[in-house]
Amino acid sequence: MTAECPMAHGTAQLRALAAADLPAAQALTAALRWPFRLEDWTFAFALGEGLAAELDGRLAGTALGWRYGPAANLGMVVVAEAAQGRGLGRALTEGVLDILGERSVMLCATVSGSPLYRKLGFASLGLIRQHQGEVIATAPVPLPPGQRLRPVGREDAPLLAALDRRALGLHRDALIGALLPVAEGMVLEQDGEAIGFALVRRFGRGQVIGPVVAPDRASAQALIAHGLGARAGQFVRIDVPDGSGLSPWLPSLGLAEVDTGQMMVRGTPPRGDGRLGAFALVSQSLG
Repeated sequence: MTAECPMAHGTAQLRALAAADLPAAQALTAALRWPFRLEDWTFAFALGEGLAAELDGRLAGTALGWRYGPAANLGMVVVAEAAQGRGLGRALTEGVLDILGERSVMLCATVSGSPLYRKLGFASLGLIRQHQGEVIATAPVPLPPGQRLRPVGREDAPLLAALDRRALGLHRDALIGALLPVAEGMVLEQDGEAIGFALVRRFGRGQVIGPVVAPDRASAQALIAHGLGARAGQFVRIDVPDGSGLSPWLPSLGLAEVDTGQMMVRGTPPRGDGRLGAFALVSQSLG
């Protein structure tokens, strides 16, 4: 795909985002103080597809989409500061929506971005609360009788993907499979049956916990506390839905709330089976 996007000062060329664009894309986010490493861009790009905007021969914007069966996520919508306010973000977003086709599409919007997405038919699903900081020494959260935690193994990919699908109603097998080689994690079992999990991996300024899938808040706290137990003094981030009930508890672990995003959807929101919940995102872009 190649298209022209007329702007007040010159014409931007929209085309498919390529692997060769990723260093320049990382420089765009760094200029905006978004904490994405090149490795984070590479991970996200390998799982999705998107568009690049060129202005005067230089990368001026990006947007990516990820297909999760009948639904999808949209993110990494970035426009260089010098090119903002000229409609480039809208053009990139509309282009990726066309690529994703007839799917329900979710995204996590910034305060400045949400008015645009509302004009494009997105509705709010609630806040995402970003917590981060240096971890305080964390005591384990006791588990009820019959429950135990065990380490995640590479062979657990189908199991974790099934739990993730039950929680969210999304088909994210490829995402879960890509996370396991770069993450550590724990599976929560009840009488030998897996009922939840949490993953921790390198991301941004330090590490990130997510996804976290569990049957209830207490179980999610047990998984998170275990993930932080060996990380005292390390910088960790977690993005949690407002309805998770975790935000009042996380600062006690050293993870202060630093920002919020607006989770939005265009189309019918996907639903899990109601027995498991998603207590933390993989990232605000990937969902």
